[in-house]
Amino acid sequence: MNTLFEFLDYTVFVCYALLILGVGLWVSRTKKGQEKNAEDYFLASRSLPWWAIGASLIAANISAEQFIGMSGSGFALGLGIASYEWMGAVTLLVVGKYFLPIFIDKGLYTIPEFVEKRFSTNLKTILAVFWIALYVFVNLTSVLYLGGLALETILGINIVYAIVGLALFAAAYSLYGGLSAVAWTDIIQVIFLVFGGLVTTYLALDSASGGQGVLAGLHNIFEAAPNHFDMILDKSNPEYINLPGIGVLVGGMWVANLYYWGFNQYIIQRTLAAKSLRESQKGILFAAGLKLIIPLVVVIPGIAAYVIVNDPQMLASLGENGVANIPSSGASDKAYPWLMQFLPTGLKGVAVAALAAAIVSSLASMLNSTSTIFTMDIYRQYFNRHANDRATVNVGRLSAGVALAIAVAIAPILDGLDQAFQFIQEYTGIVSPGILAVFLLGLFWKKTTNRGAIVGALASIPIAMFFKVGPKGWAAGSAFESWFPTLPWMDQMGLTCLGTMSIIALVSYLQKKGENDVKGIALSKETFKTSPLFNIGSFAILVVLAVVYALFW
Repeated sequence: MNTLFEFLDYTVFVCYALLILGVGLWVSRTKKGQEKNAEDYFLASRSLPWWAIGASLIAANISAEQFIGMSGSGFALGLGIASYEWMGAVTLLVVGKYFLPIFIDKGLYTIPEFVEKRFSTNLKTILAVFWIALYVFVNLTSVLYLGGLALETILGINIVYAIVGLALFAAAYSLYGGLSAVAWTDIIQVIFLVFGGLVTTYLALDSASGGQGVLAGLHNIFEAAPNHFDMILDKSNPEYINLPGIGVLVGGMWVANLYYWGFNQYIIQRTLAAKSLRESQKGILFAAGLKLIIPLVVVIPGIAAYVIVNDPQMLASLGENGVANIPSSGASDKAYPWLMQFLPTGLKGVAVAALAAAIVSSLASMLNSTSTIFTMDIYRQYFNRHANDRATVNVGRLSAGVALAIAVAIAPILDGLDQAFQFIQEYTGIVSPGILAVFLLGLFWKKTTNRGAIVGALASIPIAMFFKVGPKGWAAGSAFESWFPTLPWMDQMGLTCLGTMSIIALVSYLQKKGENDVKGIALSKETFKTSPLFNIGSFAILVVLAVVYALFW
């Protein structure tokens, strides 16, 4: 396989790597005799402009989960998986209008810090530990594994070496430079990942058309696999368990998206680093616009690969390399890397650079956010309340390094996953409904109490397990089996969130007899007032999405 990656491709990739490292280290520099303080390292001195925020949001979001995992889901089930991206655009608008004004007004470093100000230190610590564990054992490990899988498929590099190489690349600039290095290099990363992704999309559609062009390719794959263009899946579809029809639009996907875009430290951190609220909201709007085109980059290639693989004539036209590492049912995540091996020399280097950009930018963002939460919410809370800037930054770097080492050790164990994107969403969904419930009521219901939030957060796990484990666990074959309905996991998330909110509301009401909590947030219409640019841009994005869903319903 590695013979397919020629000198020009290596040259392109090396130039990309040197550019990222050079820019990352350059923006990380400090003036002679000065050292980075905590605000410099963790929040880029609160100086990011809107275009850097928007680009960094997308770079942090788009990773191997999307390029490899979402393309794999496109291969397996089709365009329906794009709802994560398109509904993500709507969610970004909600976050920009209703969440950011509160977060920025409070001058936060971390999301757990908001929990402390609204509820208590105890709840903050509970959630901080949860987030650190989630980033290390789910997010970092899955990104490293999927990135290693891609490089093994394309370049023939042993997956363990590929994982270690990606980890060292991300660490080389992010551990030293902090959020400034991450955010400014993300601008370059986005250019590579969008352009490189579109190159692969072009190749896939051109191959599916027999060399007749992109539009002919789109027509061909639509004609060959019309069911792969259903956005709202019918119950008869075997993938309904992953994308449960109309429930995607009005149910549990809102839980996944609001949690991810609104209360996920490695995403929201770059909006907290904005020059101002208005600048942050413009960045959110820019990211929402970019979200509209992401399915073209990550989902359409998966559908094209499905059509090519199932058409003997198209497959034969690719030559003997077409049968190597071929994607199939049970090995869907090979779809994107399989397509990339057919790119011409030079463009293959661009596509691999795009994939590396997606992986490395997400790794760098996760590392920076893991270190931010550990340092600001654990270390300074329990180990050294009066730590100076030097100690704080050094602990941030050390904690990021430890987190990365743990993830590198665990990542190879994930070998064998199919549709890794769905796997990650499903198992993150066990805990995200409870966290979302705590934040939504904490933000918008002044009667919510600390006791109610803690009881609800702890109760959310058994509620989630009630739906997830019961039908295939202890209740299977027993008289109680009918108590545990088998539901799509996305519906389970929605019901868990509603159940948790009910518990929080009940405990809070009984504790305060219906009175407002002393830490309740006072809100007004002025709090959520947005600029004409944000309003017009949001309306345009909503119109585009309405048309898309009407066409592919």
